[in-house]
Amino acid sequence: MTISPVMIKVLAWLAVQTAADEQARKRLFVVILTPVLILLLLIAFIIYLLVSPLTLFMGWMFGDSEIAAIEAFQKEYGYNQNLGIFDQDYVNGSAQSYEDVTLADGGMEVMYYNQLDERWADIMYGNSSTIGQAGCGPTSMAIVISTLTGKPHDPVELARWSAANGHRCEGNGSYHSLIPAAAAAYGLNCDRNLDAQGIVDALSSGKLVVVIMSKGHFTRGGHFIVLRGVTGEGKILVADPASYGRSEQEWDLSIIMDESNKAAGSGGPYWAIGR
Repeated sequence: MTISPVMIKVLAWLAVQTAADEQARKRLFVVILTPVLILLLLIAFIIYLLVSPLTLFMGWMFGDSEIAAIEAFQKEYGYNQNLGIFDQDYVNGSAQSYEDVTLADGGMEVMYYNQLDERWADIMYGNSSTIGQAGCGPTSMAIVISTLTGKPHDPVELARWSAANGHRCEGNGSYHSLIPAAAAAYGLNCDRNLDAQGIVDALSSGKLVVVIMSKGHFTRGGHFIVLRGVTGEGKILVADPASYGRSEQEWDLSIIMDESNKAAGSGGPYWAIGR
């Protein structure tokens, strides 16, 4: 069977058109895919900046002095206090009530509040997260104020007071300014930046001490807790607003000071609060 020249030309033309169409499809695919990949890379970079320490990026862009300034800013303004819903403290504390719980083994009856208490864990603290996620500061001050005044002031009240008075650090937790400001607003005295002996003396005299902790035994980020007493053996008792279990343990003062100093620099801050 012979193929006519006309048929050969038609087949050749079809082959050329098919090849051209294939190249056109490839070009179209590249044109569509390229901006999508660029967009995905941009989103990934933004997410990296959000979830990674800002200091890493700034260290690449600038130098040691800028890193130090950023770290000081983070420490002073309460960054990284958010408690994730998959954190063990969140899992353990959720759907529980700590109503009428007190801690009395330190020589003082301390009214205990937990930020994950089902009564308020899902109530908003400011605009970006809940008391359960970011309310360690207001909850710590609820413990302190309620204990020292003898009248209940729960974390909802303190969270609203904090947000209304500019002490809420949106997206992270509370500014350090919350502690002395709330103490003053409720008629309490507040001394800052104690050394180890100053902490022991404050606790022994019936004061409560609020500290900000860094990653370690109490948190994976930043976390306010209350020191509520000292044992005869020199161990420290705490009221941890994210963990009733840790509130029942005795702690070495060295652990608390080491992890607090990492969060806020040498010398504190530790706020000793009394009447």
